[in-house]
Amino acid sequence: MSPQAPQTNMSIERFRLDGMMVACTFYGVFFLLTVQACIVLMQRPRYGRETADHHRALLFYVLITFVLGTINFGMNAKYTEMIWIDLRDAPGGPLALIEGFMSYRINFIALATGHIQAWFMQALLLYRCFVIWNWSRWVMVPAITLYIAMIGLSITVLYQAGTNGSFYNDPVELAYLCIEVGFTVIYTILVTNRLFVMRGRMKQIMDQYDSSTYDAIALMVIECAALYSVFAVIFIVAFGVHFDGVSTLCFLSIGKIQAIGIAQLFIIIRVARGRAVTREWSIRDTATPTAIAFARTVLDITEETDNERIGRSERDVIQLYFDSQKAAEVSA
Repeated sequence: MSPQAPQTNMSIERFRLDGMMVACTFYGVFFLLTVQACIVLMQRPRYGRETADHHRALLFYVLITFVLGTINFGMNAKYTEMIWIDLRDAPGGPLALIEGFMSYRINFIALATGHIQAWFMQALLLYRCFVIWNWSRWVMVPAITLYIAMIGLSITVLYQAGTNGSFYNDPVELAYLCIEVGFTVIYTILVTNRLFVMRGRMKQIMDQYDSSTYDAIALMVIECAALYSVFAVIFIVAFGVHFDGVSTLCFLSIGKIQAIGIAQLFIIIRVARGRAVTREWSIRDTATPTAIAFARTVLDITEETDNERIGRSERDVIQLYFDSQKAAEVSA
């Protein structure tokens, strides 16, 4: 870039390089959490039948999203190399390559893998929400509708990017981003509201009830959603006002997906360790208990790890909550 080049051009180039550096950091965290999740999922859990039954599906999810995320990151890293090394003498210089990046097939592959990865990740959010709400129809119908709309807009974005190379000036992309963030926010509200309602009813049943279980799960959901939403909202605002520098930085920083991928892995690891709500806790076929049975030996208790003890206590608490609900329905 010549010394006479406008400063705005230089700023966009800096944003591109800074975004790729932040993306490297996110990918490193993403890689470490993927390894950790695979190790946990390949271990047979002592508690939590649903986790044991679905560990292969969860492992497939972790691996497929990692492969897609790796392709997305690799393509973006390669094109960054092309901008300043392989194509540095191209007409218009690095700025033209950054602004017209969809003219190169490598960037379409990165975009497509990122969108497909988003489908998998939002599907997991959808499933977790349905489990916590016990597959309630009034939650399932609008959530599935929103999910289908998001996929439809995603396919439209990919089609337009592949045919005419448009991206930063594509209003469909803006609509897709808004629905994607809205989907995450709605999921967070539904799940945290459900958890807080359960916590409130448990406090009514037991005066000295420790609500830290629900608080910890709700905090995890909020933190995971915030991690992605902050980057996504900045991306949407910058995209809407055509601030291409910030849009490029956010686009690369999260790879449009890596931040939410990290958030999802936190949930996967917690589920695999038996420290999240499962369908077993949401519905039971057994009658209301009249006593608590302690069938475990002292040796079993001393052999428990901290994670197993926490997971068992959470299941006992949620079991008691739903049993108390059934008792109230019977007495009514």
